Amino acid sequence: MPAWLTNRTIYFLCFLAIAGLMGFAFYLQYVKDLEPCPLCMAQRIAFVLAGLVFLAAALHNPKNVGTTVYTLLGWVTTLGGAALATRQLWLQSLPADQVPACGPGLEYMLQAFPFSEVLTMMLTGTGECAEVQWTFLGLSIPGWTLIAFIGFTAVWAFTWVRRAR
Repeated sequence: MPAWLTNRTIYFLCFLAIAGLMGFAFYLQYVKDLEPCPLCMAQRIAFVLAGLVFLAAALHNPKNVGTTVYTLLGWVTTLGGAALATRQLWLQSLPADQVPACGPGLEYMLQAFPFSEVLTMMLTGTGECAEVQWTFLGLSIPGWTLIAFIGFTAVWAFTWVRRAR
């Protein structure tokens, strides 16, 4: 392992990767006109939270206990995001007659419902979450986000084990 590739550098590179992923999400939304579904928005939130944990870890450059704390926080965000992506992949795999009904848009939900109900609707997904709007190499967006969340989870594990040496 090169000497310059410290945990701090890895954390910052992961933060930059997440910033790039968010930039690509906004490109798909605003340039390609792909409207994100509630589960997509929840995955974005998980990415932002994971990115903030990576940035905080990069700025703090934690040692033993701090690395464990950041790793646990990172795992919560990345495993939570992986669960959301898995849920959306499951919805996309359902036959058309078993897909839940499409719900109202997020903006309307925030105006019309209490936040706790909006959060529940976002996390469970609706019919538009089952629609595959974009693919690359045969994988839809939640497939790629699942890979990213698994990768970031592995990075947390790697830096945590590396700290112990």
